[in-house]
Amino acid sequence: MKITKKQPESEMNYKNVRFILASQSPRRQELLKKMGVDFEIKVKSIDETPPKNLRATEVATYLAEKKAQEFLKEIETDQIVICADTTVVFEMKILDKPKNEQQAIQILQTLSGNWHEVITGVCVLSAQKKLIRKDITKVFFKKLSLSEIEFYVQNFSPYDKAGGYGIQEWIGMIGIEKIEGSYFNVMGLPTHLLYEMLEEIQKK
Repeated sequence: MKITKKQPESEMNYKNVRFILASQSPRRQELLKKMGVDFEIKVKSIDETPPKNLRATEVATYLAEKKAQEFLKEIETDQIVICADTTVVFEMKILDKPKNEQQAIQILQTLSGNWHEVITGVCVLSAQKKLIRKDITKVFFKKLSLSEIEFYVQNFSPYDKAGGYGIQEWIGMIGIEKIEGSYFNVMGLPTHLLYEMLEEIQKK
């Protein structure tokens, strides 16, 4: 018996749109592909220093929108630009990407035995509309031993990740006990939210 796949009822029409992902993140690229979106990658260089008076929980949306602004003058009528930025926030302070092994260890020691928030700001831009949203996931690490932290830092790639870890990697598998919210948001792209935004931006 042949099974025919039925497409979901949706306002989206991927075939008539050229999508641009303004990100070099391999995690975002992987997730967007799995959503069935064909896209090209086009990244603009911006100053990612947020205003000093901006709350830590608002930085991700601020930077996502700022990335999108760079495309305003050149976006074409059949294009949609997807921009995102992810921050890890602990006690209202942003934990940036570690620059070296010592910083990576210190960050993971800070997260050890504690809750933190992963916030991804998403900005979707067309020639007619601009949508800005954010998703927040709460993550709890067990009490990590120094040897576990050092093993992860020395054998994986914490340096290109906000908060110094990847939930999909070894440290996430053995260390994360609880999450409240979207798993994919912690990877860097809240796919459920992006899907809704892409539907909305294509409505007449």
